[in-house]
Amino acid sequence: MRVLLADDHTLFREGLRLILERAGHEVAGEAADGHEACRLARTLNPDIAVLDLSMPLLNGIDAVQELRRLAPGTKSIMLTMYPDRAYVLRALKAGAKGYVLKTQVSEDLVRAIREVSLGEVYLSAGVAASIVEVYLKEGGTDPDPLTPRERQVLQLVAEGNSTKKAAKLLSISLKTAESHRYRIMKKLNIHDVVGLVRHAVQLGLVRI
Repeated sequence: MRVLLADDHTLFREGLRLILERAGHEVAGEAADGHEACRLARTLNPDIAVLDLSMPLLNGIDAVQELRRLAPGTKSIMLTMYPDRAYVLRALKAGAKGYVLKTQVSEDLVRAIREVSLGEVYLSAGVAASIVEVYLKEGGTDPDPLTPRERQVLQLVAEGNSTKKAAKLLSISLKTAESHRYRIMKKLNIHDVVGLVRHAVQLGLVRI
């Protein structure tokens, strides 16, 4: 399989590359943030995209949604340190076909790629076995009231970008970015940047 790797830690990506190449896969490209991953996926059209959940500029879950639009032939696998049910459900709802924990990556990633390439959904053993059943029964419950675009604005602001720079990175007008920021604060009942950062950390959008 042709695989795109997206993780902001260079050494970790190098380790993943060795694991995948030993298993006979081709690493078609590497990205250090979600925007770069989407750009490369559109250009390279890989079979599989392996995405870290917490990445700069655009987190893995929102990147999965973008990939469904930009590279519909690419299947996404989330690679993360977060085993929490809420993250798993959000990833599945976004369109991820695999959820692999970094603590088990050497054992799980090659298996996940094989299963996902065959049309299956793969979850690490460290993730509760009932997750898929719950997701299918409930349709996925997402406690996050924000839209994908609002999450993107929230992530960029929480990373220290001004609203003007966020607008430029997302190719939207300053007025639209300010409107998104206003709705974010209203929905979350948050009134300062510190509160926005705290919420972004809770969602796994940024690391501290």
